[in-house]
Amino acid sequence: MKYALVLFVSYAISLMSCIVCAQDATIEIPLEILQDKIKGGWAGQTIACTYGGSTEFQFRSRMIPDYHVIPWYDGYMKEWYDDSPWLYDDIYMDLTFVEVFETEGLDAPASSFAHAFAYADYYLWHANQCARYNILNGIMPPQSGHWLNNPCADDIDFQIEADFAGLMSPGMVNTSSNICDKIGHIMNYGDGWYGGVYVAAMYALAFVSKDINYIVEEALKVIPPESKYGLCMRDVINWHSQNPDNWKITWLKVHDKWNNDVGCPHGVFSDFNIDAKINSAWILVGLLYGERDFGKTIDISTRCGDDSDCNPASAGGILGTVIGCDSIPDYWKQGLSEVEPIDFQHTTISLLDAYDMSYRQALELIEKNGGDVDGEKAAIKVQNPEPVQLEVGFDGHYPLEKKELYTFLTDDVTFQFVGNGFAVNGEAWLAQGITTDYTFKVAMYIDGNYVETTNIPTNYTVRKFIPFWKYQLPMSEHKVRLRVMNPTNRAGIYLTNAIIYSPSGLDYANEQIPVNFSLSQNYPNPFNPFTTIEFSIHQESFVTLKVYNIKGEKVKTLVSQNLFPGNHRYTWNFIGLASGIYYYKLQAGSFQATKKCILVR
Repeated sequence: MKYALVLFVSYAISLMSCIVCAQDATIEIPLEILQDKIKGGWAGQTIACTYGGSTEFQFRSRMIPDYHVIPWYDGYMKEWYDDSPWLYDDIYMDLTFVEVFETEGLDAPASSFAHAFAYADYYLWHANQCARYNILNGIMPPQSGHWLNNPCADDIDFQIEADFAGLMSPGMVNTSSNICDKIGHIMNYGDGWYGGVYVAAMYALAFVSKDINYIVEEALKVIPPESKYGLCMRDVINWHSQNPDNWKITWLKVHDKWNNDVGCPHGVFSDFNIDAKINSAWILVGLLYGERDFGKTIDISTRCGDDSDCNPASAGGILGTVIGCDSIPDYWKQGLSEVEPIDFQHTTISLLDAYDMSYRQALELIEKNGGDVDGEKAAIKVQNPEPVQLEVGFDGHYPLEKKELYTFLTDDVTFQFVGNGFAVNGEAWLAQGITTDYTFKVAMYIDGNYVETTNIPTNYTVRKFIPFWKYQLPMSEHKVRLRVMNPTNRAGIYLTNAIIYSPSGLDYANEQIPVNFSLSQNYPNPFNPFTTIEFSIHQESFVTLKVYNIKGEKVKTLVSQNLFPGNHRYTWNFIGLASGIYYYKLQAGSFQATKKCILVR
């Protein structure tokens, strides 16, 4: 007992010295504390995921109001386990990768993780499902997660399933980054990948510091500071410093600047936001304003909205690692012992198994990275964080338009647009009464040139989440033709819309919120046939931008939609219009402005 107390005191002193030096150092941690912290990480995320479960994406791009009661009581976790086990997808996704390490060892190749992930029987969405489709069709990591092959590459997917990488890398942030490099690029790239790298780094540091501010700052060193993800996290930290007592002020600032999705075709021009940046911000808001109080932390992170079960799960898991499972208040551990022996859906792994597997893997990694383990303690070589490589997804592609299609692709569909890329939303389905799955083969042509033939399955598990896309086209007018090579009356494909991109569309994140409305002169002017029009709005408004000829007749509507505050840039073509003087008129709320432009053929 006396020796254990000496170990604990030594560990506490090591924590303080680690915070001060922030350099490579060795700290000793009693094994029972290491185990308790790993248990706290897994239990914390399970508790918090359950807490936020009833709110998941019910509050899109808005806070959950204080008057909205989020339930918690003894037996609540067991109800979710029994009735809605799919809620824990972020955990059983983690466990897929934990199990590969368990069976193949720490040096298991990326292909093993990709195979386990792609051939699992659980449903996936967004970047995960795009990656699964890629792998099943021969596109392996890291290309399976690259934005040119995965339109959801900036989404939250790896962020919600990266906990394991930090839990098995206590104090070793660069080791967790290396694990993330191998596994996170299966499904994500750029900002989407950074979400997982950052979360894993915070978990790793949660073993060697009890200071939340230190953890979020130190972990951020693994993210390239010039990346949009890094800039977003830095904003949250700075705004917390400026407004330490009111998380809602910081929420509003984050929402105003970072809430507009660029990549995910389901989230662009929508209140649905599954982008890693905004959802990582809600993790940080919970951690920073929660003040190491478990209940306060997960409640704030939940009430930030959007992916409001996964975000508190990450916050709760990180804080659970900081304080250890024994220090999570009993109120929040109601029912935990009841569910700990139960296997998560689609696995043969329970929480009790996860505790043991991550503990064994952590001990192996400690020794592999120059540390030492004996029967009482682990000596961990704490790593000084190093930034991972800079990756920029959707570079030069900004959403310009959501082009409505609302059509069945039974044989042949064409649409035209002006831009440098597009992504089509839609899905395949079986006709009523048909139970045998069908796979369509669809040929895509752009500007009359054959591009590819793609498989579009009706099977939900292996479906193509985003059926068609193409980026890095010349900025011009384009015609897309989709032709079904094997039509059938047993199934169909329905296309809802196409997101159109341009090199200079909307880029909210690098702009300051304007203080008023304004309309700028187009450039170039005179022009033929492309010109760029910029305008600023300082509050959310329904905006129209219309073009009139010299007679006052409307000839083109450029914008007609609700827009968030920011500086907006649209590049448009005037193909089909005669040379002459035109006027473009902006209306946003009560604001109106008109400018003259000259088209010269």
